[in-house]
Amino acid sequence: MTKDELRIVFFGTPEFAVESLDTLVNNGFNVVAAVTMPDKAAGRGQKISQSDVKKYAVAHGIPVLQPEKLKNPEFLEDLRSFDAHLFIIIAFRMLPEAVWAMPPLGTFNLHAALLPRYRGAAPINRAVMNGDTETGVTTFFLDHNIDTGDIISRERIEIGPDETAGSVHDRLMTLGAALTLDTVRHIIAGDLHTTPQSELIGDEQPTPAPKIFKEDCLIDWNKTSAEIHNHVRGLSPYPAAWSKLSTGSSNDNFETTIKIIATKISADSSAPALASGELALSAKHAFAGTADGAIELVTVQPAGKRPMPAADWLRGLRPTQDGCKPLLK
Repeated sequence: MTKDELRIVFFGTPEFAVESLDTLVNNGFNVVAAVTMPDKAAGRGQKISQSDVKKYAVAHGIPVLQPEKLKNPEFLEDLRSFDAHLFIIIAFRMLPEAVWAMPPLGTFNLHAALLPRYRGAAPINRAVMNGDTETGVTTFFLDHNIDTGDIISRERIEIGPDETAGSVHDRLMTLGAALTLDTVRHIIAGDLHTTPQSELIGDEQPTPAPKIFKEDCLIDWNKTSAEIHNHVRGLSPYPAAWSKLSTGSSNDNFETTIKIIATKISADSSAPALASGELALSAKHAFAGTADGAIELVTVQPAGKRPMPAADWLRGLRPTQDGCKPLLK
């Protein structure tokens, strides 16, 4: 089969998927349809929002399918009518066998991790939160379980000690697009050599990467500075780590919450000795106490406000009437 003969249906939703879709289109591949999430109301005005993949597809004249249910007979009939040879899945939802078994050349997925590590919905966040020093992207054929199919190819990158999930996301998006293109070319050439994930388990144990919920983002100030730093950067810029802010007064009522966008592990001798969660300004820097010392707060976002330098925020706080300092919990 030649590139001109190959018919592809692309499944995806966010910006991460668009990079690969654009790479395929710009390299002359025939994407005959895009499947994405239904439009939904979002924001205070409940304005109808379209996925990034839909916006791209519409702009490039690619037919769009937006099924509510992937087993719906009408959707399956519509999908079959495109007579596609290959399905490509990037940042979509789990597909039933009736979908992924449909094309003769199979269905492959681009996953933002080095499988079998970080199977699940939030591989980038979880890798950074855990303090990993490397990650990557993997293409693999779908099977009955989530992220367990035979591996086609993997590409690795290093994660910097202060790098955020946001910057890792952007680098993997570009790397993943290149790997998607390379995978399609090998499928056309018929020279793929896949590896069952079971052959990699031992040296590389499967790691869960479940979806991030609000409670996962709460900072535990009784952890070490390194653990808190990894937690913050693994959730930055979105959905963002957060903490409760207590007045520190005798009734100990929590007044508000605050997002912690950026931190720094400082070797600066000016870092004060603090109890866990205790706040202090020192040498024009904001610090919070941790299990093994103090961590510098670089950027914070108070409730209802924009991100701002942490030192400016802390400088603007006032002690309570009984003179107690604010405290993060």
